[in-house]
Amino acid sequence: KGTSEQIMQDLIGSGNNTVKINLKDGDYDYNTSYGASGAITPLLSDTLKEKVRKQENVLDATFYYSRSTDNVYYKEKSFSGGTIYGIDERFLSTMGYKIQTGRNFIPYDYSHFSKVALLDSNAVQNLFPDEEPLGKTLEIGSEPFIIVGVVTSSSDSLPKINDISDFYTYFTSIMGSVMIPDRTWPVAYKFDEPQNAIVRADSTDTMSSVGKAVEDVMNTAVTNVEGKTNLKYKADDVMEKVKNMQKLSESTQQQLVWIAGISLLVGGIGVMNIMLVSVTERTKEIGLKKAIGARKNTILHQFLTEAAVLTSIGGLLGVALGIILSKIVSRVSGAPTAISVPAIVGSVVFSMVIGIVFGLLPSVKAANLNPIDALRSE
Repeated sequence: KGTSEQIMQDLIGSGNNTVKINLKDGDYDYNTSYGASGAITPLLSDTLKEKVRKQENVLDATFYYSRSTDNVYYKEKSFSGGTIYGIDERFLSTMGYKIQTGRNFIPYDYSHFSKVALLDSNAVQNLFPDEEPLGKTLEIGSEPFIIVGVVTSSSDSLPKINDISDFYTYFTSIMGSVMIPDRTWPVAYKFDEPQNAIVRADSTDTMSSVGKAVEDVMNTAVTNVEGKTNLKYKADDVMEKVKNMQKLSESTQQQLVWIAGISLLVGGIGVMNIMLVSVTERTKEIGLKKAIGARKNTILHQFLTEAAVLTSIGGLLGVALGIILSKIVSRVSGAPTAISVPAIVGSVVFSMVIGIVFGLLPSVKAANLNPIDALRSE
């Protein structure tokens, strides 16, 4: 369970639950750098955007423009490798950004097409390693934009980067982002471009269904020319990737189940031997009880109860020890752990069942003792 949760956090972060819906040209992301002015690009109306926000399980939605930052400069320094966004008023809240220094975009910036910009903390490190960015001027598409704020995102809402493939996947987020008001986007890039969307689902479990519902709504705005264009909006189904990766750990989990089963068998045999010893040591006690009227069922239930209580206490001690050791291992090695209440309840109940099953033979032996022979035993 801990490994599964770790996979999920590595791919989608924790507590964010955002789904990207990008315009695709066939199987690839639509690239505005190749014939953007000649393609039939979808225009998302305010009515359509509001319809997206009203979809079931959608907490918020933002619509934005984006490009690689191949034409963003500060003095002689080129900011390549990151991303520039044309954002609406909901972008920061939907994505979990907060203002670190300076200010956010205000309604005046949108209504008056202000040429202002926000940078995230990664972009600041790359563009202004030794300077204060606020008030500085960036050149974006040959137009000057004044930096008015720096934003940062919660570290636990970001995917984890564990290897080189993850690095290439999230390279643009490492390099940083520059953001300008979406109303000002045509000032920098001169022609209409399609918008993409990011929606925030109300839970991780609903991300896939939310993405599918939103892409269906947005595709109503797409017009294709037969034989020439193949544009469509498609959600980035991160949850499907999570499920595929979690399946890789199933074989390991099955091996652990078999190991646990063998351990239970060995433990059950131990319980049976202990109960047989207990019956042998208490032969006279059993004979006395039967002599004064105890029935077979009474003796049987007594020893079954003892076996069940014995293994239940062992199960509880095992759960407590397991929790403590898992916390220690997690702290020392960084390995993921998760405590599952259903698993705890199931393990204790199963421990009781083991006691009943393996305590049955000694209990039957005790119940079938002849009282005279039992009283004569030494």
